[in-house]
Amino acid sequence: MMVHMTLHPTGRTWDTPRPDDTRRLCLAADIEQYSRFDTPDQWAAQARLARAMRAAAERSGLDHGRWSTQPQGDLEFAVLPPGTPEQLVLGEFVTHLAAGLGGYNATRRPAGRMRLRLAIDTGVAATAALGFSGPAPIAVARYLNAPEVKQALATAGSASLVVVVSDRLYQDVVRSRVHGLDPEQYHRIHVRQKEFAGYGWVRLPGVDPQDEREPWPGAPEGGPRHPARAAEREQPSFVQHGVHGTGIQAGVIHGSIVYRAVPGEAGR
Repeated sequence: MMVHMTLHPTGRTWDTPRPDDTRRLCLAADIEQYSRFDTPDQWAAQARLARAMRAAAERSGLDHGRWSTQPQGDLEFAVLPPGTPEQLVLGEFVTHLAAGLGGYNATRRPAGRMRLRLAIDTGVAATAALGFSGPAPIAVARYLNAPEVKQALATAGSASLVVVVSDRLYQDVVRSRVHGLDPEQYHRIHVRQKEFAGYGWVRLPGVDPQDEREPWPGAPEGGPRHPARAAEREQPSFVQHGVHGTGIQAGVIHGSIVYRAVPGEAGR
């Protein structure tokens, strides 16, 4: 007796998501003390944030229309297209964003000014059902909300923008000194947020690091170490250990990421 069997696959292969290991630049900009605004002013602040980001991108030669953006009320999270020049974002884009904010704030009373925190990292960032998955979106969220970054902006009354970049971007891009990047304008901080721990580098565009009113968070007694010399003695400072189904949507982190800090040592 002959038996004919027909096999029916349990799932369609084209429905199965493929892991995306493409490295992308990720950034997020958040409005300082957004909750101080009433409802009409919140609406206006969100519109100003969107315009400021778009204008800075266009003036830098970047196509903001190709950014995968995820507005979240008081912040904009964006994943940039593959191949976006990192030095252009850290250089011209940051410069134009700071200039645009400074020009706007110069015509406003203190209560009506808009100041931003901007965090930038590079790494795997794949589209997911509820936003983006991968280590880079999580790292950007942790850098953005680090107390050290908030304090840096709060204590620099003349600044309109504080920028924090990951250690890998500092080592690979900032230290190359292209596009006007100057390592001496950055201060190293150690960020520990939830399951994340790593070094970041903070800059206040338009503010002389030696003119700040208070020492940077975590700076040794007597003032901060010279960042360029510190970088020469330190190796990149964190190692990724595990990522589990991460995603960002509407300010909510889905899944978990585990980093272990590995302090750099001379000669290692």
